[in-house]
Order: sequence, then C-alpha cells, then structure tokens
Amino acid sequence: MIKARKTEDLLLLFPSYRREREENTMAASSALRLILGSSSASRRQILAEMGYQFKLLSADIDEKEIRKEKPEELVVALAHAKADAILDKMRNNGMMKEIVDSQETTLLITADQVVIHDGVIREKPTTPEEARKFIQGYSQSHAATIGSVLVTNVKTGTRREGWDKSEVYFHKIPNEVVESLIEEGNVFYVAGGLLVEHPLTSPLVEAI
Repeated sequence: MIKARKTEDLLLLFPSYRREREENTMAASSALRLILGSSSASRRQILAEMGYQFKLLSADIDEKEIRKEKPEELVVALAHAKADAILDKMRNNGMMKEIVDSQETTLLITADQVVIHDGVIREKPTTPEEARKFIQGYSQSHAATIGSVLVTNVKTGTRREGWDKSEVYFHKIPNEVVESLIEEGNVFYVAGGLLVEHPLTSPLVEAI
C-alpha cells in the first residue's frame, strides 16, 4: 500500500511497479540525471537493469539516532535524513552548484527498509549472534518488509515519498544455510539480515 503521492520516479524501486513501468523509465532516463543515495547492491541492480545511468553517493548517517514508533514512519524519516545528509555533502564539495547551473533535471533517490518479525522492528544485525537469531526466526515462519523511497529534485528541493509492505513466508531454513550466510557477511548490510533473493535462501521462500 502506497501512502503518498505518486510520481514516475517515486515507485521505481517497488517490485510491484517495476515491470509495468520499465519501458517508460528506460525512455525517460536520457532526460534525467540520477543520484542513488544508497549502498544497497539490490537497489543499484534494479536501476541498472531498468536502463538507468546514475551516480552513487552515500549518506553516512547513524540510523539508530532516528527513532519512530511506527515502522512506516521510521523508513520514511530515514530516507529524508539520508537525503539531507547527501545534499549537505553536495553543497560542500561543489556538486550542488554544478547542478544548479546546469539545464538537466537531477533527482536524488534515497530509501530505507526495515523488517518486522513478531511485531518487533528489525534493522541491520550487528553481531553474528544477532544475525543467527534473526535468520533462525524466519524458519517456517514469516516476516514483513517495509520499505520507503524518497525522490528529491535537487535543484528545486521538491520531494515525493512513499512506502510499500510485503509479507515473506519461509520453509525450514537449515542451520548450515544460516551459518553460510553469516560467514559470507552480506546479512550484516540488510535490514533484519533478510536476503530473499540470495541463492541460498530464495529456494526456501514459500510465498511473497
């Protein structure tokens, strides 16, 4: 469910909208300059697969300093905080002046995601023990992912935001899969340690 006004670029990273909008977004990519304010490999892959060229910038914020009671509010607040941090960085390094002086429309895309399991918000695990607890909890159970996307017109400051929710149901996750994921390390860079499209876990997904 989207809880915000829609724009062509706001919903690019929501899987339910990707397929129907792919042709339009590829055609529009030549008229836009995109900045992806995210270190997420999956978000980079989504934009690349849709034919976009983009520049990467990181926000470098302490996400745990931002707290909200509702997960929907939290992911949106974090996306705004990331955008604010990146815009400050652009002002300091001269990139903002270059954009303001250009004729191009430059859009900054920031996003965030949390996982809800047993009514508790889960962010990125920080220790192997926490990651193990998270992943084992999904075995023969389910979790909800709540993700936000914020698109900021860098020149005008106009922002459009939205959030989306999905439920993921798992078969039994063997202990050897859990340990392999922890050893590999990617679980520490995603909310809840939840890697739905990973080769080790995707065959264990019962339904989304």
